[in-house]
Amino acid sequence: MKKSKVSIAVIKRLPKYYRYLGMIEEKGIIRISSQELSNITGLTASQIRQDLNHFGGFGQQGYGYNVKELKGELEKIIGIKQQHNAILVGAGNLGHAIANYESFKRDGFNIMAMFDSAEELIGQVLGGVPIYSEKDIEKFMEENDVTVAVLTLPKEFAQEVADRLVKSGIKGIWNFAPLDLNLPDDVVLEDVHLDES
Repeated sequence: MKKSKVSIAVIKRLPKYYRYLGMIEEKGIIRISSQELSNITGLTASQIRQDLNHFGGFGQQGYGYNVKELKGELEKIIGIKQQHNAILVGAGNLGHAIANYESFKRDGFNIMAMFDSAEELIGQVLGGVPIYSEKDIEKFMEENDVTVAVLTLPKEFAQEVADRLVKSGIKGIWNFAPLDLNLPDDVVLEDVHLDES
């Protein structure tokens, strides 16, 4: 493995590569070139090759990348198979679907709690996950070891909630809200746009 210094920008792109490789693998695709990966991710082929070369030689010229092997290597680098305690903010339809999504659990994400502002949802349990008032986010973060937050709330509340999470020590955010969040460089952000193909 190369010992070159890896920038925060590169580290922030790794979850995106991992997510797209998962989608590619589900389609039964065995290998992919950096140009094909570029077409899917919107990043240049050169950028992709440079990013991945920080961690070793995963591809072969003229062959590309073995999708399953590259995804496995990214799992190790990102720590996907490690256990990560997470919270979910926004207990609507999308939040409910994510709480029940088995792949989250398989990939090592333990959703400990959900938060919402709707009084009728507070106190319920969805997919085995209790729902608390969004006012209790900071208290929960203080009392529990939470490293990741999933945001499935309306865009007008997303930045404010993200700022609160950052102040409470969150290390990574999966943002399903249709808004580009402004976060410090040391917080990993993965935007998930559901209209992406």
